Amino acid sequence: MRKVRVSTNEDGQRIDNFLLKQLPGVPKSHVYRLLRSGQVRVDGGRAKAERKLVVGEEVRIPPVRMAEAGETKRPPDSMTRRLREAIIHEDAHYLAVSKPAGLASHAGSGVDFGVIEVARAWGTHPWIELVHRLDRDTSGVLLLAKNREALLRAQRAFKNGTTIKKYFALLVGRWKGEDRDVNAALLRDAVSAGERLVRVADDDDDGKPSHSRFSPRQWFRDATLMEVQIFSGRTHQIRVHAAALGYPVVGDDKYGEREVNKPFRERGLKRMFLHSHLLQLPAEGDFEKLLITAPLPIELRDAVNGLPTAVATRKRR
Repeated sequence: MRKVRVSTNEDGQRIDNFLLKQLPGVPKSHVYRLLRSGQVRVDGGRAKAERKLVVGEEVRIPPVRMAEAGETKRPPDSMTRRLREAIIHEDAHYLAVSKPAGLASHAGSGVDFGVIEVARAWGTHPWIELVHRLDRDTSGVLLLAKNREALLRAQRAFKNGTTIKKYFALLVGRWKGEDRDVNAALLRDAVSAGERLVRVADDDDDGKPSHSRFSPRQWFRDATLMEVQIFSGRTHQIRVHAAALGYPVVGDDKYGEREVNKPFRERGLKRMFLHSHLLQLPAEGDFEKLLITAPLPIELRDAVNGLPTAVATRKRR
C-alpha cells in the first residue's frame, strides 16, 4: 500500500489522471477497476473517477502486481532525439515543440509513446502536461505546461476563445474568391470497423459549434495554399470544414479521395499538408502574452515549391 500527498501542481487534477501517472504501464481498464472497487481512497474515503483532488489530500494507492502493470517501456532514443530537436520555445512555464507529422500527442490505441510520454521520459521536468492536442498526421506548434498554474491559464484561454490558432493547409483545387468563414457544427460518427469520423451536423443533430476562417495565400493550378484560423478546437475541424467546402486537404485520405491525392504523392508529398504555424495566448495576471510560431517543415516547403503554375499570389497579412 502506498500513500501519496497531493502537491500544488496536482491541485484540481482528476483522480483517474493522477493515478495513470502514478501507475505507469498499468492499463486504463485496471486503473478504473481500482476506483470502482473502492481500493483507492482519498483521505480515507472512496473516490469516483471524476473527483478532483485538493492540495494536501492523501491518496492511498493499493499495490499493483508487475504482472498486471507489465514492463514499463522507454521511448526509443531516436524518438527522444527527434523531439528534443523539435523544441521551438521554452521558459519557466511552458515548453513548445514543432511536432513532427506521424508522432501522436499522447499514447493510445496502438501507440506506445506520444509527445507527452517522451517529454516525461527526459527526466528534466518534475511536472509536465499537454496544454492541447494535434492530430497525429498534423505537424506544428504543440504546447506543454511545466506547472499547474500555467496549465490552468492556458486552458482558460482555450475555453474562453482568447487564443489565436492558425494553420497552413494546402487544399485540393483552385480557391474561388477571398476569405471565407465556415460556421458549421460538427458531430462524431461511428462507422464500419470501429473507425470514428467527424461530419458536419444536420439541423436536427446535436453537433458542437465550430468556426474556421479560410484565407487564401497562394494559388496554383490544382491547389491553393490556405491559412486557416480556428476559433474552436474540434476533432478534425479544418479537415471536415475544408472537405465540406469542396476543397479537401491535400493528402487527407480520410476526408478526401485517394485518386485526387495521387498526383501530389507522385510529386513526393507523402503526408497530409496541414501544419499549425502559430499559437498565441493573451496576457493574464503575471503571465505575459505568449506567441509561438513554427515554420513549414522542409517536406511541405518542397511540396509547395514543386507545384505547377502559380496563377496568383497574395501577401500574408
